[in-house]
Amino acid sequence: MIDPTFSLEKKIALVVGAANGIGRATALAFAAAGARVACADVEEPGAKTTATDIEQGGSQALPVRLDVTDGESCRAAVAATVARFGGVDVLLYGAADSDQTATVLEMDEAAWDRVIRINLTGAFLMVKATIPAMIARGGGSVILIASQLGRVASPGRPAYCATKGALIQLAKVLAA
Repeated sequence: MIDPTFSLEKKIALVVGAANGIGRATALAFAAAGARVACADVEEPGAKTTATDIEQGGSQALPVRLDVTDGESCRAAVAATVARFGGVDVLLYGAADSDQTATVLEMDEAAWDRVIRINLTGAFLMVKATIPAMIARGGGSVILIASQLGRVASPGRPAYCATKGALIQLAKVLAA
């Protein structure tokens, strides 16, 4: 349940990873708090389901297919959000890929690269694409979903831990 004093009325949120999990839950919560929500995900059917659920609850939503590993796709997602709603006030980056359970010696390079591209590079690309739209509206908020594994090492999760720690630092850089 959302605190009744929390309001996102007249705000526009772009939620990345909105097809399921934390991203979906956040998209629904933002809509319940009054935001218009762009539901972005590489899983287009899931993004559409989340958007439909938001609209059935009486709020406005836009499903957006997004590949966070592609800068053009990130820019297109922001452009679609701006075209539909007039801007972006909140970016929530919840897209994530978990690495295989493996030590550094066991992990293959392709798995490492995939997790880095989705969890970290994707966040960078989305932030870079979104900030100009936020500036145009006088500011905004960037929320990067990390994990306790960004602070505490797990030997069998090298890429995931590294990306979540890096997201924490990226958030600090953005706030500085």
